[in-house]
Amino acid sequence: MSHRIIDAHIHLDWYDKSKREQILNELSRYHIEGLITVSSDFPSSSHNLQLAKNHPRVHTAAGFHPEQQLHTGNKIDELFSFIDKYKEDLTAIGEVGLPYYLRQEDPSLSLKPYIELLEKFIKKSAYYNKPIVLHAIYEDAGIACDLLEQHNVKKAHFHWFKGNSAAVHRLKQNGYHVSVTPDCLYKERTHQLIQDYPLELLMVETDGPWDFKQAEWTHPRMIHDSVKTISEIKKVSVETVYKQLLSNTINFYQLSHPE
Repeated sequence: MSHRIIDAHIHLDWYDKSKREQILNELSRYHIEGLITVSSDFPSSSHNLQLAKNHPRVHTAAGFHPEQQLHTGNKIDELFSFIDKYKEDLTAIGEVGLPYYLRQEDPSLSLKPYIELLEKFIKKSAYYNKPIVLHAIYEDAGIACDLLEQHNVKKAHFHWFKGNSAAVHRLKQNGYHVSVTPDCLYKERTHQLIQDYPLELLMVETDGPWDFKQAEWTHPRMIHDSVKTISEIKKVSVETVYKQLLSNTINFYQLSHPE
């Protein structure tokens, strides 16, 4: 576990304070070079940016998680104003996307306003040349790809991606990155994605504090097991996988290279 790696997608502000502090205090112990902490709304973005200012290994993405009701009034405007104000301090735009699971719960939910909001975030990503972190799974990936292509956004990260072979092919053709979670230890679907997707376009994440069945609670140290699983599936040495995944994440998010 001496190889360095980055958790490419974590909701650091969603942890209770004690677990968050434990994670931050143990980054060096577990050779976690950095955390990309994504946000769910304006207060979340503000909280994560403050965490990044206090911890050099934390990097903030500002966004609106789509698996929730759209905000009314000026809350979304506050978020875009926040992005404009702190564009130099933000690493990326995200987490943004489309509400797949929310629509399963409420089939009457209109997708149109979510698509319109996603397009605004994609435009902001293009304008500031910031990577964008996407929650767009199954058939929603096609809608996201349409918008990304329309606005010529190349640096797109589809986290914990789930989609059919046609969607996987389109993401590969466009050079978009995907990241896999610790469910790669037991999910055949994730095994297949790892098999099909180029190592040069892969990253690893926890999506913490999302719970996985092999651990009491989700800690970035878990991604070391994910790397070993990728190595086994790809039939590539663990050292090569670590080096490639670290390089992928640093280059995609335009981070400083470790010495």
